[in-house]
Amino acid sequence: MSTSLGCQLSVVLPVFNEEGNLRELYQRLSKVLRDNLNLTVYEIIFVDDFSRDGSWKIIEELNQKDPLVRGIKFSRNFGHHIALSAGINSSRGDAVVMMDSDLQDLPEEIPKLYGMFSRGYDVVYGIRKVKKYNVFKKETSRIFNWLMNSIIDADVKINSNIFRIMSRRVIEVFNQYKERDRNITGLISYAGFKEIGVEVEHGARFSGKTKYSLTKMLRLAMNSLTAFSIRPLQLASWVGFILSFFGFISIIYLIIAKIFFGMGILGWTSLLVVIIFIGGIQMLFLGLLGEYIGRIFLEVKGRPLYVVEKYLE
Repeated sequence: MSTSLGCQLSVVLPVFNEEGNLRELYQRLSKVLRDNLNLTVYEIIFVDDFSRDGSWKIIEELNQKDPLVRGIKFSRNFGHHIALSAGINSSRGDAVVMMDSDLQDLPEEIPKLYGMFSRGYDVVYGIRKVKKYNVFKKETSRIFNWLMNSIIDADVKINSNIFRIMSRRVIEVFNQYKERDRNITGLISYAGFKEIGVEVEHGARFSGKTKYSLTKMLRLAMNSLTAFSIRPLQLASWVGFILSFFGFISIIYLIIAKIFFGMGILGWTSLLVVIIFIGGIQMLFLGLLGEYIGRIFLEVKGRPLYVVEKYLE
């Protein structure tokens, strides 16, 4: 478990093919930490999630230039939230800021988070006033947040923006989490400490393209659902009960109609449609059950959450 070693603030930055952003990010971030927040002892932790471009080379250059820059290089791609977790696990600051490396999270907005954090909150997260996404990304993000917070049972706030600052006691709790498939904002909220959101400006991506495809967003949504709620399984039970009830009523109706009114049972096409519909429902919920079982299978193997190829101190 990491402990504070006189470090005032750690900034954790996941990196995946961001060579066009890293130098600009470092310059602006360093300026904010030194000039705006007047920090003298801090660390900037870049976590390279097995980039295919020159990102790691730039991180090495920054590390040689500035002793306050640290680097972690994964042996393969483990994913965005795992990279964030690795940075948090190795952080030494009294507080930790996590943000993306594409400059959509603006370094210049950190003082807003830090100012509210200084008032006694354990977690302060950014709320983007005007999102500079395309329409599709805006709507999928909005739907994701609404769906997650509607279905999750516990008092856990989940959103798609990782830009936030956290206290050391939040980090110590976070470092105890062991699950592999994770939504990091949900895990931070799960700790239950005092948190609040503040409005921040949303920057446009400085260079490159977004790494979050629709497939990755759907995967994150499924991870969030299965990690924080059993309501999908409860829904499966209720749907099964309702379909069984109406099926039973239909059988009684058909028997009465045949015996007492001589009505024949017609309509093979409609029967086929009903069978296909019910079969589809069954397959859907079998897949959902398999998702939960699959998570158990992955967890019980106890493999490392990530593998580090190289550290830069």
